[in-house]
Amino acid sequence: MIFRYPSVQHPLHQFRDGMDRLLTGVFGPTAEGMLPPIFRSQPAVNVWEQGDALLVEMEVPGVKNDQVDISVAGGELSIKIERPEVAQEDVKYHRRERPVGSFTRVLRLPVEVDANRVEAELRDGVLSITLPKAEAAKPRKINVASG
Repeated sequence: MIFRYPSVQHPLHQFRDGMDRLLTGVFGPTAEGMLPPIFRSQPAVNVWEQGDALLVEMEVPGVKNDQVDISVAGGELSIKIERPEVAQEDVKYHRRERPVGSFTRVLRLPVEVDANRVEAELRDGVLSITLPKAEAAKPRKINVASG
């Protein structure tokens, strides 16, 4: 759910992560959306419903297809990203804000989806996931009998 850095986290980062968990627990998964982007500890995600599917977009610049692992189970979408650190010699960083390592983001899905038909595409640094609704989650027209 958060980026993990190879070194020990600074106490302010630990505090921010704790506040993220607290806000998410109190206000639900939308709490992180209320925070300015600079305070977010994970990539921005959009989730919306369109027709018979849920659509998810996540910003993951620099990530390749083989660094992404997606699964759906128990009403949750799990996205695991592995962003390896590039070994560079004779480099002195003046600022380093792009995290490396692995993180997992788990999103609760608002409706039941058909896990066998989920599709994902990574293009231009944006991961797009289409989650077709399960038949049980689709609205059905109920005929009313006259009596």
